[in-house]
Amino acid sequence: MRPGRNRGWLLRLVIAFSFAQGAVSMARPAVSYRALALGADERAIGVIAGVYALLPLFAAVPLGRRTDQGRCAPLLPVGVVLIAGGCALSGLANSLVTMAVWSGVMGLGHLSFVIGAQSLVARQSAPHEHDRNFGHFTIGASLGQLIGPIAAGALIGGPDMARTSALALVVAGAGAAVAFTSLWRIERPVDPESRTEQGERVPVHRILRTRGVPGGILISLAVLSATDILTAYLPVVGEDRGIAPSVIGLLLSLRAAATIACRLVMTPMLRWLGRTALLTVTCVLGAVLCAGIAVPVPVWALALMLAALGFCLGVGQPLSMTTVVHAAPDEARSTALALRLTGNRLGQVAAPAAAGLVAGVAGVAAPFVMLGALLLVSSGIALRSPVAPVGESGGTERPAGRPGGKERSAGRRGSRIGAVLSRKRDI
Repeated sequence: MRPGRNRGWLLRLVIAFSFAQGAVSMARPAVSYRALALGADERAIGVIAGVYALLPLFAAVPLGRRTDQGRCAPLLPVGVVLIAGGCALSGLANSLVTMAVWSGVMGLGHLSFVIGAQSLVARQSAPHEHDRNFGHFTIGASLGQLIGPIAAGALIGGPDMARTSALALVVAGAGAAVAFTSLWRIERPVDPESRTEQGERVPVHRILRTRGVPGGILISLAVLSATDILTAYLPVVGEDRGIAPSVIGLLLSLRAAATIACRLVMTPMLRWLGRTALLTVTCVLGAVLCAGIAVPVPVWALALMLAALGFCLGVGQPLSMTTVVHAAPDEARSTALALRLTGNRLGQVAAPAAAGLVAGVAGVAAPFVMLGALLLVSSGIALRSPVAPVGESGGTERPAGRPGGKERSAGRRGSRIGAVLSRKRDI
């Protein structure tokens, strides 16, 4: 079947991702509240949040290599099992060390699911559909980020914070398991003969030196670090300012809703501004809004800032996926996506640890100033790595400087679609 036809698989993938991401988004603030109830301080919260990314840091590239050489779908149920188990067992843990371990398992499951899912989108989409399909795919993440914090806020509270946060984690594990219902026959059959055509592996250093890949990785790192620390540290800010957990959950969900709105209008924004300007503008605005969270403002003003911030942060992830996929060699796209996720996990290890140190020295709101600086740097990276549009509206773009023009773009698009048909495993 030609890439781009029959997108029922994409809808099922979005549904599955919504449940998996919803469980993680419900568990992350629940882990913070449970750790606080067990006596953790700001530094310990930062360490636990960092361990979530530590195990995936070493697993991303091997999983990407495996996916380049075979099927994507097997990683999806494995990821769901690890997410569900990590969530539920975090709720049953009674020590900060044990919670950190199961948080790492949950992170490994999330990484497995995301590598398999992103590779599936790259493999089963035509090149000019990548921006749109990656945008739709990340709506699943945003839906999960919308529902998860609301569910966590509804369950967590009262005098026994340890018990209610544990309940929220167990419920999150059960919610992750629902993702199994959407994973049947999600990957198209791969021609067995195509596996015999496998060539040599592309070295990691060659992938990282490809123009467009480092910029996509760094922008993704900055945007995800902002989202991750926002999820982990907004509950701490709420505790410091006397904001109830249910309100914090609503605020986090408002941010996710704004991200969904952003991705629904991604195509017209790309047509209007282009990828470079869109990435640069949203990163600059995101930097200002992140720094604004450090200011003690009323809840309604905080809500407005989080809504605007969610809209700005919604741009970086799908466009960085497309940038990496189109820049990477055809036979190493899953590995390139895995390297992007490795960068994300490096950010998730380093940023929470740095945020914990900053919070311990300068107060609980200081990490958001740090995030503002990180997003400002990413805006400079986006501006220094311009891309030139090719293809259809909202469609394919390539790093600037590559040979092109409309005729060559059309020819290259046709040749790449042919490559997809003849070598599905390569994407």
